[in-house]
Amino acid sequence: MADLKRRIRQRFNRAAPDYEAAAVLHREVESRVIERLDYVRLQPAVILDIGAGPGTGSRLLMQRYPKARVIAVDLAERMLQIARGKAPRWPNPLRKLHCVCGDADHLPFATGSVDLIYSNLSLQWCADLGATFREFRRVLKPGGLLMFTTFGPDTLKELRAAWSEVDGFAHVNEFVDMHDIGDALVHAQMAEPVMDVERFTLTYDTADAVMRDLKTIGAQTVTGSGRSGLTGRDRLRALAEAYERFRVEAALPATYEIVYGHAWAPPEGTALKRDDGSVAVSIAGLRRS
Repeated sequence: MADLKRRIRQRFNRAAPDYEAAAVLHREVESRVIERLDYVRLQPAVILDIGAGPGTGSRLLMQRYPKARVIAVDLAERMLQIARGKAPRWPNPLRKLHCVCGDADHLPFATGSVDLIYSNLSLQWCADLGATFREFRRVLKPGGLLMFTTFGPDTLKELRAAWSEVDGFAHVNEFVDMHDIGDALVHAQMAEPVMDVERFTLTYDTADAVMRDLKTIGAQTVTGSGRSGLTGRDRLRALAEAYERFRVEAALPATYEIVYGHAWAPPEGTALKRDDGSVAVSIAGLRRS
């Protein structure tokens, strides 16, 4: 686990200078998630942007909620340096973008201290999504909101199929199904989970262009038992030949399945089921009852 996190950090640190310009899909999905906040009755005081990258989502959140303290959280310190440098400057120091280099699975924030957790296309790097959601639930205030996107299993299906004709190694990550994500939210005891899915297709001239795009945004890391070391020219040539069968109207498609989800931290005093089946209720909740 520690080795995986280290590799992810290294890849995104290297990708940081070119990430924002290359992450076209991320920005499109980001704008759609931000629009969904129009339908939410919430005036958050503290917001976490988990997997903030260069801070494009953080800046949109600062504009939408001018009275909120927005905290950008990312594993890659170079991403946060860029986010801090591009954040708007206001006379009030409380309005600055706060940056924390940290892990979504072990957030350095107090229990019940956050009103809104926002995460755009970063949860696919979390090995145990259930544990991540439990950590999110811990830091959310009662009635706080989690809003996120991640990749579904059809993501890069053409690239995965092409590689399967070349060798038996995992070159493309396996992504969690929408229904399993919803189950993980329920098991983390988040309330009223809502899930939906949308598909995007990006087009490229060559298979090499697909691979180069993934490398530019740091997304070529394989979280499972992928092939270690460099990929040789013969394999890349075989990959290009295998990918050709997907060509449509002079372009090679790359499918991305985007899973949208949101859920609420339950109200204060809600009974919590522990892993051993017992139930925990806060003293404050009992007193109100």
